[in-house]
Amino acid sequence: MREAPTAFADGKILMTIDDRVGIITFNNPDKRNAMSLEMWEGLGQALTALRDDAEIRVVVLTGAGDKAFVSGADISQFEQSRNNAEASEAYAQRSAAQRALLATYPKPTIACIRGFCLGGGLQIAMLADMRFAAEDCQFGIPATKLGIAYGHEGLRHLVSLVGPSQARLLLYTGTRIDAHEALRIGLVDRMMANDDLMPATLDTARTIAGNAPLAVQAAKITIAEVLKDESRRDMAAIKRIRDTCMDSEDFREGRRAFMDKREPVFKGR
Repeated sequence: MREAPTAFADGKILMTIDDRVGIITFNNPDKRNAMSLEMWEGLGQALTALRDDAEIRVVVLTGAGDKAFVSGADISQFEQSRNNAEASEAYAQRSAAQRALLATYPKPTIACIRGFCLGGGLQIAMLADMRFAAEDCQFGIPATKLGIAYGHEGLRHLVSLVGPSQARLLLYTGTRIDAHEALRIGLVDRMMANDDLMPATLDTARTIAGNAPLAVQAAKITIAEVLKDESRRDMAAIKRIRDTCMDSEDFREGRRAFMDKREPVFKGR
């Protein structure tokens, strides 16, 4: 049963709990959910609350209304807070902790995308583990149209998803692509009709939530290490989580449930 939402950033970030799934909604529809600095801070607060709730097993990120996931940064703040290199660096630092939190989040994350997903909004989506898109989506990074230079972290995830040539095409031109093209180049994982998007996203989230949390965590940790340069991989971390899984109550429960021909009840320990 879905609980009433908890509000952050004066209601522009909403956090809802639906059974074992946490839902974070970017709630600034008048600006197509453009991200202000206050919303970045609210996002961090919501992510932290869901991370620390032992009952929550998956987090879904979505935008309010049907016009946008997140249409980018709130440009109205740029004149005062991002008007030169020094100010731009300070601006980036104020959202760096929230981006790092999402990038290293210990629980599975799914971006549920409708409408515009541009600039900083696309960066948020790329930091999620998976991206599900409605057919009406528009994706793009208009940095070259605004005179903005993206740094290493801002582009690393883009290149890892679509490759260097497609990343260059998106960045050099600043043009938008639709959901079909985003699916073709690997920017999103699934595309579906608008009305099917949230039900399908929640169905996947609930499927994940029903699996053994330690085994899901092991998959997340191991995939993250595989993506690193070989010299930087933490093989000890992979072994630790594998050993934890194999010694867990959940592993014993999974075996018993299989033999008993019933659904397992996993507890994450």
